[in-house]
Amino acid sequence: MPEYGKAPSLVDLCVETAIDNLRYLGDVGETDLHLLERILPHCTLDQLMHVEKCSKGRDLGPVTDILWKNFYREQFGEENTNSVIERMKQRKVSFRWIKLYEAKLKDMAEAEKKAVDRIAQLYQNEDARKQSRQVRICNKVPPSSNRRSFYGSGAGYNVSNVKSNLMKKSKIEFLKSREVKNLAAMKKISIQRKSTGSGSCSTTSSTSSSQYPNPIKRRF
Repeated sequence: MPEYGKAPSLVDLCVETAIDNLRYLGDVGETDLHLLERILPHCTLDQLMHVEKCSKGRDLGPVTDILWKNFYREQFGEENTNSVIERMKQRKVSFRWIKLYEAKLKDMAEAEKKAVDRIAQLYQNEDARKQSRQVRICNKVPPSSNRRSFYGSGAGYNVSNVKSNLMKKSKIEFLKSREVKNLAAMKKISIQRKSTGSGSCSTTSSTSSSQYPNPIKRRF
């Protein structure tokens, strides 16, 4: 007949059940340490941290301290772990590895935040430098000090009443065209002729009046 193995004890069945349901494990309460030594090594880092936080008033250090040391070594490396051990020996102090693990996480978070803030400040400074070097187009044109006619001569043209840059350019090109310059020249000649004609008429009139004096009235 086949031989059957020894039936597991009730304690062994409880331990196996606890290991299979570690995700539901919380406050271990008054559980014996020799049972916790068989259960807690199967916890992940998050599961072990959850058990530690839930088991308030219960010192799990005798069981979990070696587990936290292993997590510290896995997370931060062998060299860092040995450096912490050496410093504690020199100072003749001892800290729980869960506290050392949490302190290391805090230091890394602060260092990471400072690095992110420093990088963000560098980006802001670079953006500000680029903004200061950009060429800004001003659409406002200062009013002209002297008013010119539509057919003005020279390099100045009165385009202050035109808002669009494209319209200003078109108007200036129009004012510079040969037809506009010819019209301006003709208008100028016409004005000069008028002024010259009015002056000659007044001179002729005065001359004729001096050549033909008034007749002497007959005395009666």
